[in-house]
Amino acid sequence: MQNTSKQYDDVIAQCRSLFINKMKDYGSAWRILRLPSLTDQIFIKAQRIRGLQQNSERKVDEGEMSEFIGIINYCTMALVQLDKGVVEQPDLSLDEAVVLYDDKIAITKQLMMDKNHDYGEAWRDMRVSSLTDLILQKLLRVKQIEDNSGKTIVSEGIDANYQDMINYAVFAMIHLNDQNN
Repeated sequence: MQNTSKQYDDVIAQCRSLFINKMKDYGSAWRILRLPSLTDQIFIKAQRIRGLQQNSERKVDEGEMSEFIGIINYCTMALVQLDKGVVEQPDLSLDEAVVLYDDKIAITKQLMMDKNHDYGEAWRDMRVSSLTDLILQKLLRVKQIEDNSGKTIVSEGIDANYQDMINYAVFAMIHLNDQNN
């Protein structure tokens, strides 16, 4: 499992670097996005990945990796929004945003490590396409919870679904990295 922790950190380093560079370009403009808007952005990314997996022809020269990075970063933003709420104007400095990003990722990684221990790294035997489908399923669940004003009866909340999507996307990127090496 030590290898999983390092692989996870390597993937997150890539995502974090892009998050920082986008913060330098755009600031924290994402702070105005309501949760359903972030969910829809993640949905678009996941649908594109599924399309890439199903179609032999590509019209845009970007692969699955960049879309999985987008899923991870948008889910992390959504977790921040859940805690801090939506604002009317960007309100975070680069340093503040990175601290929040790192905090959400650390909590999500610990969840992965705990589940990974209990499940015996079952994800390693899964296909990237299955991980994509699980992300899409989680998105449909989140949309339903959002339509129910955030209320659930017996199910885990929106935050747990965003965390699972981050972890599934990290697993998919680890698989893709392994295929490319």
